[in-house]
Amino acid sequence: MFSPRHPFAWWASSRRNARGAFLGAVTLVLALTGTSVVVWTTPSISPATSAARVVQSITEAEQLRTERDRLAARVAQLTAQLNNRSASLGYTRAQLDASSQAVASLKAQLSQLQAAQAAGAKPTTSSGHGSTSAAGRVTAPSKAELLNPASPYFGMYTEQAPFNFASFDATATKIGARPSMVGYFAGWDQTFRADAVTSAWKRNMLPMMTWESRPINDGNGVVDAPSYSLPNIIAGNFDAYLHQYAKDIVTTGLPLAIRLDHEMNSTWYPWVEDDGHGNSINGNGAGDYVKMWQHVHDIFQSEGANQFVIWVWAPNRVDNLTTSHRALAYLQSLYPGDGDVDWLGMSGHLRPPFTSGQQYTFDETFGTTLGQLRATAKKPIILAEVGASETDGHKPAWIANFFSGVNADANKDIIGFSWFDLAISTYVQGSLATNDWRIDSRPESLAAFTAGLLGPGSRFHLTAT
Repeated sequence: MFSPRHPFAWWASSRRNARGAFLGAVTLVLALTGTSVVVWTTPSISPATSAARVVQSITEAEQLRTERDRLAARVAQLTAQLNNRSASLGYTRAQLDASSQAVASLKAQLSQLQAAQAAGAKPTTSSGHGSTSAAGRVTAPSKAELLNPASPYFGMYTEQAPFNFASFDATATKIGARPSMVGYFAGWDQTFRADAVTSAWKRNMLPMMTWESRPINDGNGVVDAPSYSLPNIIAGNFDAYLHQYAKDIVTTGLPLAIRLDHEMNSTWYPWVEDDGHGNSINGNGAGDYVKMWQHVHDIFQSEGANQFVIWVWAPNRVDNLTTSHRALAYLQSLYPGDGDVDWLGMSGHLRPPFTSGQQYTFDETFGTTLGQLRATAKKPIILAEVGASETDGHKPAWIANFFSGVNADANKDIIGFSWFDLAISTYVQGSLATNDWRIDSRPESLAAFTAGLLGPGSRFHLTAT
């Protein structure tokens, strides 16, 4: 623990380390003194140039020490988390081993920096940005390059990103890796926000917009929105809006993923066709969802916007729906067709209420739905909305198993995920409950997430924060 009376006690935690730190300091002073003597006694070098070189040498040493201290602090943090985890219920030996390996990797980086410092090497940095051209114009890869990424996407939904990245960056810093995708929500009472897409690509991140055909401020419990019914959209009542939206995307000239009217196989949104009991929702009829999707897609095609849009068809996890909505045939009846969809997606969460004998694993949460998606089309799969509640304490173990599933060879068609990094209060079976979906909701959950995302066997290649 840091002590204001001994500010370097965290580093010199033993006599050997203290002695090494002292000798290192003496060596550095002698080296700088020697350098100064040589420089000031060399007639071919002016005193001003000599002073500048000495200052540069000191600055480079300070940069190396700063980077060394950052890594050392990270090692201490992970070590403390590892010690805490060993006493926590529900952990497996594999999880602890993964965290140990993550600590070892950071220690190796620290050793390399110390070696570089001893050799007088200059530090290197990586910003993780760089999506702005020399002329100041924001640039991005083409849609074709983005469809099948070399490394899976890691995205997050936070309170305000991509309009404000404060919470987003704070969580990314705790994880130690910069996400490659940012998710956000938009309603049909809003015009296209070019600033959202531009700010995402300034950070070299793919924006994924969940686009809901209803006002943005409508609550999830509101299923009646007569003006926004599927028949009204199909009839052309929103055509002027859709044409302008597509034109604005073309004018911006940057790609984005659009998750249009997600979880369409559920019973809780205005674009659902029925409630699972044969009752119409919002005046929608069987087959209207596909007609709506194709209508929107056709308008975007006519305006040239589809060269920039990755269309994401993302149902909800099927095995926790009403019985009539669990069947493969029902899911397939909602699929718009290969020509109108680029990625298959799904929402999947670890959430209460939990049942006796439930398995808190990747396969239990995602397995049935992935099987139905693969039976519907052969497309890349994005886990478009993922989260885990802290209720009952299953979250750390579930996160560890989540990454085991995502990184498995059998799931290489999964090209990424986006984590719902929020704490939300909703009514569950008539009672108000808060689900803390955040990655850093507890130190144990954060440690499990970091180990799974960055540890051995991970398919994710991300820029460090």
